Amino acid sequence: MSERAAVTQGTTPAGFPTAALLVLALAVFTNISVEMLPMGLLLPMSRELEVGEGAIGLLVTIFAFTVVASSTTLVRLTRRVPRHLLVTTVLVVFAASCFGSALAPDYAWSVAFRVIGGIVHGIFWTVVGAYAAYLVQPHQLARAVAITSAGGSFAYVLGLPLATLLGQVIGWRWSFALFGVVCLVVAVAVWRLLPAVDHLRDRATTSTGSIALPDPEPGKSLRGVALAIISTTLVMLGHYALYTYISPFLVDHAGVPEAWLSGALFGYGIVGIGAVLAIALWLGRRPTASTLAMMVAGLAAMLALGVSQHVVLTVAAVLVWAFALGALPALLQTRQLQATPERMLQGATAWYTTGFNIGIGAGALLGALVLEAAGVGALPWILFAGLAIALVLVGADALLHRRDVARRAST
Repeated sequence: MSERAAVTQGTTPAGFPTAALLVLALAVFTNISVEMLPMGLLLPMSRELEVGEGAIGLLVTIFAFTVVASSTTLVRLTRRVPRHLLVTTVLVVFAASCFGSALAPDYAWSVAFRVIGGIVHGIFWTVVGAYAAYLVQPHQLARAVAITSAGGSFAYVLGLPLATLLGQVIGWRWSFALFGVVCLVVAVAVWRLLPAVDHLRDRATTSTGSIALPDPEPGKSLRGVALAIISTTLVMLGHYALYTYISPFLVDHAGVPEAWLSGALFGYGIVGIGAVLAIALWLGRRPTASTLAMMVAGLAAMLALGVSQHVVLTVAAVLVWAFALGALPALLQTRQLQATPERMLQGATAWYTTGFNIGIGAGALLGALVLEAAGVGALPWILFAGLAIALVLVGADALLHRRDVARRAST
């Protein structure tokens, strides 16, 4: 049986589907690059559209909150649409959003085109987040998520710095136009190369047509799913409160010349890729311990950024931050997928996507408020607080899971 046939019929292929996962990683790269474009183009967009830096940062909030408002409804409406077709369609809509943003005459039109992209963004992550679980065996899940997450790290390495550089050289509008073309190219690649999957196998119905409750599965826990989603929301809230305004943080707070921004962002992304590779090679073997370790590393980095403006210490702390937050999204999603009963994959991943985007949107909004009220130097403390609470939640869930396993063994 071929790999495509095996996946379509609802069984994972015997081999590891590297090519399919790389196509998903490419789609993730494109998606995250489009989502974050205003971050890299914050300064030139602010000047040309004649709005404050906080207003450009709020384009990220608007995008994310559009996801939160629309994703649950759209996921229900498209539940029987082939996942393969949905990913392709979303990329085409992203392209339209980018072309519209490139031509936007003022800030209001920029908001409108970001809303268009946000409407389909939630569908994308609900589909892609669960896709890897359909393609691989359970013991391969951390490795598969690491590969697809590498697309996000490459977005930090190539997408965001390239957008920043293009904004400086030929204008921010051409950056949006270029990524519109990239969206169309990736849509063709997804259509031709990504295997179809039988996503309906995670939906069981009773004789009356209602959704049946899943049978208990070893290692699965709705508590674990909920805590993974809450932890992800808190971490992303803190991360985007700081990362959305990384340009003014580095320029105004750390004294980095604006001309060096694209290089600085490139370095941040390189470290993020190193984190994803570490998950694939080592950290993914012990996801809980690795998650806790990355949270502790992030706390140390935020402490350093919060108390010091020394250039060397700032650079070192930013690199630790890049590694920790490069690893945490993949590790937290792995925890969510491992805790989710198979029949609930689509629904749980939809909630994960909602939580993730609440974190992004609320983080960018909170960052804008703190930026205006207390200055850019206060932003690291938001991430510090988010990581601290998430650390307690993940640690508590790990202890409760051990207790549950011990009880099950004793019976």
